[in-house]
Amino acid sequence: MKFFTSQISYFISNRNTKINIKRLIRFVFILFAMIVVYGILFHEIMEFEGQKHSWITGFYWTLTTMTTLGFGDITFTSDLGRIFSVFVLISGVLSLLIMLPFTFIEFFYAPWMEAQHRARAPRELPKDTKDHIIITSFDAVSKALIQKLDQYGHEYVLLVNELEQALELYDQGYRVMLGEPDDPETYRKMDIEQAALVVTGGTDMSNSNVAHTIRELSNEVKIISTANSYDSIDLLKLAGSNHVLHMGNILGRALARRTLGQDARIHTVGRFGELVIAEATTYATPLVGKTLQESRIREDLGINGVGVWERGNFESAHPEVEIHNHSVLVLAGTVEQLRKYDELIGIYGTSDQPNIIIGAGRVGRATALHLEKRNIPFKIIDKNPDRIKDDENYILGDAADLETLKKAGIDNAPNVIITTNQDDVNIYLTIYCRSLRPNIHIVARSTLERNVNTLHRAGADFVMSYASMGANAIFNIFEENDIVMIAQGLNVFSLDTPEKLIGKSLIQADIRNKTGCNVIAYQVEGEQDINPEPNKPIPDNSEIILIGQSEDEQKFIEYYKSD
Repeated sequence: MKFFTSQISYFISNRNTKINIKRLIRFVFILFAMIVVYGILFHEIMEFEGQKHSWITGFYWTLTTMTTLGFGDITFTSDLGRIFSVFVLISGVLSLLIMLPFTFIEFFYAPWMEAQHRARAPRELPKDTKDHIIITSFDAVSKALIQKLDQYGHEYVLLVNELEQALELYDQGYRVMLGEPDDPETYRKMDIEQAALVVTGGTDMSNSNVAHTIRELSNEVKIISTANSYDSIDLLKLAGSNHVLHMGNILGRALARRTLGQDARIHTVGRFGELVIAEATTYATPLVGKTLQESRIREDLGINGVGVWERGNFESAHPEVEIHNHSVLVLAGTVEQLRKYDELIGIYGTSDQPNIIIGAGRVGRATALHLEKRNIPFKIIDKNPDRIKDDENYILGDAADLETLKKAGIDNAPNVIITTNQDDVNIYLTIYCRSLRPNIHIVARSTLERNVNTLHRAGADFVMSYASMGANAIFNIFEENDIVMIAQGLNVFSLDTPEKLIGKSLIQADIRNKTGCNVIAYQVEGEQDINPEPNKPIPDNSEIILIGQSEDEQKFIEYYKSD
């Protein structure tokens, strides 16, 4: 009903529409006058021929003749009558079959369809709109961001400059507005001064244009831009962006953190204040064959074993979960607690063989940079000669060629990191590498979220989504909070403690069984209680820090949303 009302409002208020309706009414009036005149002439000619008919019959004959139906039940006998019939017939064809449809379409139907389009893709937001997030481009990152905003109940609007795309996105369920992203008037109509955030995710040049345009109207609204080039970061900040995210670097750092298997030492994958989230391989360690309960990680070291990865499948921590040779433990604790783990377990499974990075694009080079910072050896494969930087670490060739992979050290490498921006290529190479080395650790990049599960099925141990990483980074800045993405679909996140949980112990709350999330810390006035005792009551005025998969996170929010 609201949508129909908005159509009527636009249709009636448009000046051209009012003019068109007047023209349509004028034409209908002329058509009606023609029918009346023809009805009168019909009577006159019929009386001339000696025939008597009612006025209703006269209008009936006029309409059947003008519409070319011509039933033939009423006819003239004189030449004058027949000439009159031909004239009525020709004028009827012109007015009813040609002019009327054209006039109706031009003056009514087309404006009405335009009103429908305008209502679905408006050029202006309602005047009371505030605290909304403006997204100026639609891509994989913004799509994932919109899902995150919907999950947490934040209002957004997607700016689109093409009507067809705007209508298509509207039909898919997105809130859109039609306008040019480099026009100040567009942002006036979007109530830019009342907005909470602007996200620009286009090219570096278009992002700088958008940021500079917005700064003409508002110096207060926060602007987050993505950058494709390192050189653009400072330029985008000069243009007015508050935060600039180099997505290649973010994803490269995340992929580098997944390079496990050099040894059994702790590898940090995220921090949440003093809380450290880490992973460790278990290959050839004393933990293999034990359950989490038997490992005594919590009792002896104070570390919370929050889950176990098994070839891309995450299993939430339960006492009876068994640790295998190719398991990867997900651990939560303080720096000191994790150091104790390294002293006991990190001495096992050492390897000095280089990791293989497939793809020397932005993400691949960023991955290599972060591996180098950790003094981890690597080899990069790429078939583009322009990307080969040196002969020591770079290998020119096709990763689908066995000889190229052997030259890079596929027979002994602990990890393969696949970084190309083509998901079908990544899937192919994952299957190929897994067939060559069944026990190798494979980390793959996914550009589109829909291909994450496919990459896991292909044999990838971990998949990092370009879209999810970008969306989480933007959402973190907006919320001024941390959502640590451990892997695709597994996050550490914090929320204000719901009323239902305050005063209860973890045993009483039974959060893990109800939602699948695992509580790893409380935070009160900036102070963290890491890995709290299960019998300890959850404090008032606190934040609760949890780890869980995306669906578990959503389940937790929905379960306690009444608070």
